[in-house]
Amino acid sequence: MIPASERGHVGYVRWVTQHTGIDVDHVNDLGWTALLEAVILGDGGKDHQEIVALLLAADADPDIADKDGVTPLQHANNRGFTEIAALLERA
Repeated sequence: MIPASERGHVGYVRWVTQHTGIDVDHVNDLGWTALLEAVILGDGGKDHQEIVALLLAADADPDIADKDGVTPLQHANNRGFTEIAALLERA
């Protein structure tokens, strides 16, 4: 799911979060979750906004930071992703 979140594959993320018991807070070797990947490597557009919303609806923890201690919200603010930042602030 982490690569799908990064690449903006909304349908896949929707299906996996709704039909499997996947750990949405799994941390990969880079120290990133699917939520972090969607923000750090995404473009901030509608697909990535929807992915962030889907992950949050699946109880992704928005407070899991990367190895440098930077949270998804901080990354979103740093990249100017105001819509994603708003989603994370409400989580």
